Amino acid sequence: MPAKYEWPNPDGLYCKSYCPLHPEVHGIVFAIVDELCDAFQTDAFHAGMDEVFYIGEDKCPRCGGRDKAALFADEVRTIATHLREKNRELWIWGDRLIDGKVTGLGMWEASMNNTARAVDLIPKDVVICDWHYERPDLTAIYFAMKGLRVVTCPYNRPLVAEAQMADLYTFRAHATPEMKDKFYGAMQTVWSGAERFLDSYYGVMPKTPSTPRPQDAGKDPVLTFKTMYKKIDELKKTSN
Repeated sequence: MPAKYEWPNPDGLYCKSYCPLHPEVHGIVFAIVDELCDAFQTDAFHAGMDEVFYIGEDKCPRCGGRDKAALFADEVRTIATHLREKNRELWIWGDRLIDGKVTGLGMWEASMNNTARAVDLIPKDVVICDWHYERPDLTAIYFAMKGLRVVTCPYNRPLVAEAQMADLYTFRAHATPEMKDKFYGAMQTVWSGAERFLDSYYGVMPKTPSTPRPQDAGKDPVLTFKTMYKKIDELKKTSN
């Protein structure tokens, strides 16, 4: 890391990563994970692990020159093993496990730095949160066929969420018994504070109104959430 971290930077990235081979890193990571799980009395932990652009960097004395897919998979396995010892399971985002070049999904929703092969190296009890916000890409099938449980994750585009829910029900309807339970469900993602989302959901006016940005026109996580549940209700009725 530079002495002074700034955004934007020459890489065009806001993401930071820790070195998975640093001898002291897991003492810190595991303490945080355990404290959060204990505080929330949960049997699952979402470790993120999305948008990992800095891994196996040549300048790193420990990771330089190593297989990036193996480095990523080993870190997933390390965290999953720690959680499993306390009867907890690991959830992660799925973008680093998708080949961004082959799929055309690019460097954010998929990997362009050779971590995608990790999908065949991670434990099969890890839950994959498959996020796609611009289009309802059908990558849930890919993860399910790899033997992983997969959760479809919409965000702020109602029509995308509708299509994702329809796809989820289609996947389950046409899956073999072995595959059906791999399509684990759906999870609304919200990239703001919970208070802001809940206020919007219940129609509470914000204390400090924000100025709408042109690029956010038509995007609304609350409307997406409500649209998602409306679509689920419709699909339940037609599938019974």
